[in-house]
Amino acid sequence: MEKAYVLIGCELGAENDIVSKLLEMDKIKDARIVYGDYDIVVEAETETEAQMDNLITKKIRKLDRVRSTMTLGIVN
Repeated sequence: MEKAYVLIGCELGAENDIVSKLLEMDKIKDARIVYGDYDIVVEAETETEAQMDNLITKKIRKLDRVRSTMTLGIVN
């Protein structure tokens, strides 16, 4: 089981739209708008490292108006 927090920077005003799209994704457990250097924090959980890589690189980063991501892999 792979778990990670993904911090997302997005275009101004896109936060609610992106969170709605994220919450529709199968492997996303939670997504919240936050204050600070990033705009959204996502909790993701997949069966394998390859699935996590696919989720982040092919789905999250491809969303319209996402500018940047930082992934924090959970150790325990």
